[in-house]
Amino acid sequence: MIAKTRGIVFRFTRFRESSIIVTILTEAFGIQSYIVNGVRSSRSSSGKMALYQPLTLLDMVVYHREHANINRIREVKCPHPYHSVATDVRKSAIAMFVCEILNKTVREESAPGPLFEFIFSSLRMLESLEKNYENFHLLFLIKLSRYLGFGVYNAAQIGGTRPLEPETESVIERLLNAGYDETINMPVQRRREILEAILGFYSEHIDSLGEIRSVQVLREVLS
Repeated sequence: MIAKTRGIVFRFTRFRESSIIVTILTEAFGIQSYIVNGVRSSRSSSGKMALYQPLTLLDMVVYHREHANINRIREVKCPHPYHSVATDVRKSAIAMFVCEILNKTVREESAPGPLFEFIFSSLRMLESLEKNYENFHLLFLIKLSRYLGFGVYNAAQIGGTRPLEPETESVIERLLNAGYDETINMPVQRRREILEAILGFYSEHIDSLGEIRSVQVLREVLS
C-alpha cells in the first residue's frame, strides 16, 4: 500500500555502486529500512543525498508492505531543514551524540507515536534554541528514558549503587523536570559527572549500549 508518514533518519549504509539502504524511524510504522537507488551516482544531485543524512526530518510517501525487510520511498522532502545544527559546532556535537544514542536504544519493536513525536519535537527545539543549550543532551537522555520503559524520576535512580555528591544530586533533581529552554548553570566538570552517571544508568537497562564514541567529542566542544 501507499502511505504518508513523517520520518527521522537514523543512519544509512552504501548499497552497490550508487544506492543506499536508509534506516528511518517513521511515525506510522516505527523503524523501517528503505532502498534508495541512484543517490550516489555522478548524475544525481547532491541534494538527494542530503535528505538521508542522520537526524534529517522528513515528510514521505512510501510503498509499505507489512513484514517486508526493505521497502521503497515514492516521494520525500525535508520540511524542517537544519541551519544552526549544521553550522554551530556545539549543536553539531550534541546532534552527533543524540544520533548515536538513538541508534543504540530505539529498536524495531519500539512503538511509534509518542516516542516519534518526542524525538521529532526535541530535534526541532535543538535547532531553534539560540542560547543555554549546553544541557540539552542531559535533558534528552532523561526524557528519552521515559519513552524507553525505564524512565528516571529521581536522582537516586541515576546514582543507584554509586553515591552522588549532594550538589550533583541537587542539579539532577532540577534537570528531571526542566524544559530544554530552561537555564541551569553548572561547572563543566559537574556536567560531565552527570552525563557519566546517566549513561551508567542506561547501561544498567540496555546491555548492548556499549561505548558511546561521540562522548569524547561532546566533552571537548562543551568544555
